[in-house]
Amino acid sequence: MADTADVIIVGAGIIGLSIAHQLLRRAKLRILVLEKGAALGEGSTGASSAVCRFRYTYDEMVCLARDGVAAYRNWSEFLGEAETTAGYQRLGSLWFTPLGGDWARGEAVRLRRLGVAAEVLDDVELSERYPALNTCLQAPDLESGAEHSCGPGGGRHLFEPDAGYVNPMDAANDLLRAVKAKGASVRFNTKVARVRARSGKASGVELATGEIVDSPVVINAAGPWCNGLSAPLRAAGAWEFTPTRIQIVHVDCPPGMRSRLPICADLTSGIYFREQLGSGQIIVGSLLESDEREAVADADDFARHHDNEFARLKLHALQHRLPGLRISSVRGYSGLYMVNRKDVHPVVGQTHVDGFYLVNGCSGHGFKLAPALGGMIARAITGVRDGFDTDVDPAFLAVNRTPLQLDLKSAMA
Repeated sequence: MADTADVIIVGAGIIGLSIAHQLLRRAKLRILVLEKGAALGEGSTGASSAVCRFRYTYDEMVCLARDGVAAYRNWSEFLGEAETTAGYQRLGSLWFTPLGGDWARGEAVRLRRLGVAAEVLDDVELSERYPALNTCLQAPDLESGAEHSCGPGGGRHLFEPDAGYVNPMDAANDLLRAVKAKGASVRFNTKVARVRARSGKASGVELATGEIVDSPVVINAAGPWCNGLSAPLRAAGAWEFTPTRIQIVHVDCPPGMRSRLPICADLTSGIYFREQLGSGQIIVGSLLESDEREAVADADDFARHHDNEFARLKLHALQHRLPGLRISSVRGYSGLYMVNRKDVHPVVGQTHVDGFYLVNGCSGHGFKLAPALGGMIARAITGVRDGFDTDVDPAFLAVNRTPLQLDLKSAMA
């Protein structure tokens, strides 16, 4: 391995590879990406549901999502590659919420003002487009499982027609090929023991083998393992990044429903779901803050299965929204979010150690934001603007910012 680099990136997930690619879009640099895992996808990226939606509490997050998703929607152009494996699946995203029609109309106006396509559907329009969906806005009884009489919801529903998803491993593999083709060196089975600093400036890394690699720029994109690199330098300040177990279940989608479902954010029952095109499955996860609290002490050792009680509750809610669904088999898994406990938003930028950057605490937002966050870091390092860059002020997510004020601290914030 070379003993010097212009930039060292720790972590070869979707964030780390996006940073490497964004740097190489604007400068010829010796970039070394170091990944402790044996292959792609051993961290948060491999377990991501990869939903690309736009609505967030803060306008800046809407814009970051808009700009991150723009890269996925124009993937071949973004990568500079004629042939790619990943493709953007535009399903649209539909919000079921008890907040009322005024909320949906107000959010649609706000999204359109920020350059995101948005509509408001009433029950009739919703049923015409998606007849499999129940428009009822009464929450199902998740304690006893008792049924209620569902009628027309009488609501107005926010719809984001350009929302969708990307296969996360396809996207990561595309990025890996692209950065290597542009000259980056990517090393797997390579654990970084510590970040080195001298006189308040980053000077490189020490590997678990004891080997030293010198570099004036080190970027911590290590996801659930980021604390071990930042803590010795106190680089994360007062931010609290916690590896958190997140469960997903998936069931077979009946042939009559396939390719006919949008992504659904069902705030009445606390679930989201989307179809996995090609596999004939529906992926179901939680929107509840209470399901994002299971801290993991060791990111290398946690329960990777799903819990039966979790599946029971989420699938009961799913059947309320999809009354024609008959569940014959249930599978699932668990992955990790690196949750920023202060405000569930990423912390991005240079630390008090000159040349040492963080892109940590993405809290479930990381996949959709990755190209935009990568551009934010790359522009800070090179000073060069790129056509795929976001216009969001870097101060919004900076390491020295104050925590954002939020009513809800979950991935839906």
